[in-house]
Amino acid sequence: MPSPSAQPAASPGALRFSVLGPLTVHRGERELPLGPLKQRMVLATLLGAVNSPVSVDALTEAVWPEEPPRTARKNIQVYVSALRALFGQDDRDARDRPRLTHTGGGYVLRVTEEELDLLTFRSLVRAAEGRPPQAAARLLRQALDLWRGPPLGDDLRQSPTLAEEAERLRLRHVTAYESWAEAELELGRAPAVVEGLRDLVERHPLRERLRSALMCALSASGRQPEALAVHDDYRQLLARELGLEPSGAMAARYRAILAGDTRAAGAGTAGGPPGARPAAVPQAAVLLPPDLVDFTGHGEELHDVLDLLEGDHGDGGAGGAGGVAGAGEAGHVVLLSGPAGAGKTTLAVRAAHLLGSRFPEGRLCVSLRDADGRTRSLSAVLAELGERTGRTGLSTPEAWREWLARHQVLVILDDVPEERAVRALLPCGGQGRVLLTARGQLGGLAPVHRITVPPLDTAEAVQLLAGLVGPRRVRADREAALRIVRACGGSPLAVRVSGMRLAVLRHVPLREFADRLTDPTGALDELTAGDVSVRQRLAHGWETLPEERGRDAGRLAAGTGDGPFGLTEAAEALGCDERHAMRVVEALIDAGMVTSPGGEVTAHAAQYDMPHLIRLYARGAGYGTPVLT
Repeated sequence: MPSPSAQPAASPGALRFSVLGPLTVHRGERELPLGPLKQRMVLATLLGAVNSPVSVDALTEAVWPEEPPRTARKNIQVYVSALRALFGQDDRDARDRPRLTHTGGGYVLRVTEEELDLLTFRSLVRAAEGRPPQAAARLLRQALDLWRGPPLGDDLRQSPTLAEEAERLRLRHVTAYESWAEAELELGRAPAVVEGLRDLVERHPLRERLRSALMCALSASGRQPEALAVHDDYRQLLARELGLEPSGAMAARYRAILAGDTRAAGAGTAGGPPGARPAAVPQAAVLLPPDLVDFTGHGEELHDVLDLLEGDHGDGGAGGAGGVAGAGEAGHVVLLSGPAGAGKTTLAVRAAHLLGSRFPEGRLCVSLRDADGRTRSLSAVLAELGERTGRTGLSTPEAWREWLARHQVLVILDDVPEERAVRALLPCGGQGRVLLTARGQLGGLAPVHRITVPPLDTAEAVQLLAGLVGPRRVRADREAALRIVRACGGSPLAVRVSGMRLAVLRHVPLREFADRLTDPTGALDELTAGDVSVRQRLAHGWETLPEERGRDAGRLAAGTGDGPFGLTEAAEALGCDERHAMRVVEALIDAGMVTSPGGEVTAHAAQYDMPHLIRLYARGAGYGTPVLT
């Protein structure tokens, strides 16, 4: 299939619609007159939902947002008729499928990808996902070159509906520019992106990804004082506007630049002087999920992962956050552990995207569970690894480990259910590295560097929520926003789902949604957005527990209140002596259902805790197998 092009060839009579700038329609080289303002509003609304039905009510609201005339429906018909005449029904090969049709109480405008600049833009951006930096930068540059100014122009934004659509388009442009700039940084072309990033930061001052990229670009251009000033300005703005601090990742980048760490300039310049272009490497297989544009928090953990996977730490080291179980080659296997929704996979993927220059022969991600949460067989995982690396002969664990030892690749083995599901896939030395994610601690694996992924702190969670629902909405009721993120227990997944729901339910005040989440009987039912369900994620983790352990977790959840608990309280809730309670609690720590103290303390003096959402799920499940809804 040919790759998308920013300037697709068009026949002399072909129509070309443009919304990435002033609304225009061309037939060949000739621009068509689109008629009066309200007729153009109808066209812009149809193009905003191209190839999908738009109801007459939606068109009416876009054209007359306050008080539509009694003749509104008739006027819409007139505008549609004029647009049909303008486009002509003989410009398509199939006359039985006209361009603008009435269907189901509304209208559909049918446009191909080559005919609408927005569809071409989306295709190019999708094509860039997961590609090596050089290819990604080229495709994203083509996508950005389609823009001719503010989307839809000024006059159409008189309509609140179209103003919202223009804002969504504008944010798509910013996101694509961020991705392009990051690809350019990875290629060592920092000076080329500085001014463009600076202009966008002025227009989007609260967008952290832009600020971070600008800091990288300035640092890699040898302008460290300016890079540090970008962070200081952002910190003051966040405190003034939202009462927040920059995320942990942003703070870690600041500290790295302050310390002269060239990695702070971006993955493309790691290991060389600021602004230096990395040595050419062969095109590698990059088979990763997209990096989240609004990655928030977990800056220290990200820094630890990068340190472990980037460096040659020698043998037998005991470094790394969370400590190391056993001796062996440091950094070959890193485990990110934490409860469902803690952000383990997101953190692993972010690290893998940043480590392109360290692993020139490939980076990939393979899940150890299927879509229903069941453990995949070793043969199925090996088959996928072989397919993704282009080595179909890797059908045995021995062949896989031998290949891994000889290649500079980073493999994310995601959502590991238990030790035996992954033990045979781990390296025994050599050049390859493996990054594991699991809900439990996988205590039977060694040597492994273990990093616990903690909940987001309150400021980070509010920042993530603000990025999803809008800073103004959070500023308008900050107390409700705080209640929402606290009810999510610091889970990035839960905060993200809350934000996704509120972004759709624009009519629901934050205070009302906070009330729903603080009702323990219905909180998990609220944490669902489309096909993303917090309850379902928790259920998958619960199903892997032995029945006895599930019953123990339910009893602890029901009998230890809503905060930390000691061994005496655990024994009372479990109905056993403290010695047995200690074994149960430690088994649940290993399973990722209970958290333990950060420092060393005796078991009898320790205060344990159960993550808030797991506690809610366990209480709803009772003492046995949970009832899924």
